[in-house]
Amino acid sequence: MNNRSQKATEIAKSGGKMALDYFQRVNDLEVVDKGLQDFVSEADQNVEIHIRSLIEQAYPNDGIVGEEHASKPSKSGYIWVIDPIDGTTNFVNAIPVWCVVLAVVKDDQTQIGVIHDPVHNETFHAVKGSGATLNDQPLTCPADTAMNRGSIGTGYCNRSSKSSTTRLISLILKQDGVFHRNASGALSLAYTAAGRLIGYVEEHMNAWDCVAAQLIISEAGGRIEQQSADQMIAQGGRVVAGSAGIFDELVRIADEVFDD
Repeated sequence: MNNRSQKATEIAKSGGKMALDYFQRVNDLEVVDKGLQDFVSEADQNVEIHIRSLIEQAYPNDGIVGEEHASKPSKSGYIWVIDPIDGTTNFVNAIPVWCVVLAVVKDDQTQIGVIHDPVHNETFHAVKGSGATLNDQPLTCPADTAMNRGSIGTGYCNRSSKSSTTRLISLILKQDGVFHRNASGALSLAYTAAGRLIGYVEEHMNAWDCVAAQLIISEAGGRIEQQSADQMIAQGGRVVAGSAGIFDELVRIADEVFDD
């Protein structure tokens, strides 16, 4: 696993370097509108192709699931889950809040998670059972005990309910909390692991947006809902994560506002 862990970081950084080059000439990009607040650019597509090629060179029998291209079945039991640019809406509007996301899944569990932010040169990394790091330094999620101690991240996509999202924000505010949305769910979850946010709640996320970060949070000492990685790859699901002190309250709020 150590070899794949090191390689995952190398690949994420290589993809990040390519994405950053596109970002620095963002006004020249071809962008397609896929739906409500859902964009894809040539950068997303080409960075994913680049990342896939590096994975296939190193591990030709591993499976690959990515946001922009067709899945490749696994012959080894390992599946790489890729989001070449999480935060595309930010990216195409020249907002420097986006990241490259890689996860490695095996036996229905996320084994490796990497979130690389090339703009700010930050790499969040975790291996199951081995802790989490930020730029190779140990990462610890603080145990905040009250909703008013920090900001709680949330997201909204074309699979979210407007009414549920409105109720979620209302309940956070009623408890003197503050909500935060930066349009990059993976980066917000990484910030939760680092204690920059004290929690994160979203009605629906795809695997490429969340499974890497969920592992990073868990390995940093935060709490997450236990989910099947294979099921998340197949259909996605809700995400609740946070510091140990407020996690149970975030789950209660999510249960109240989101329909099953």
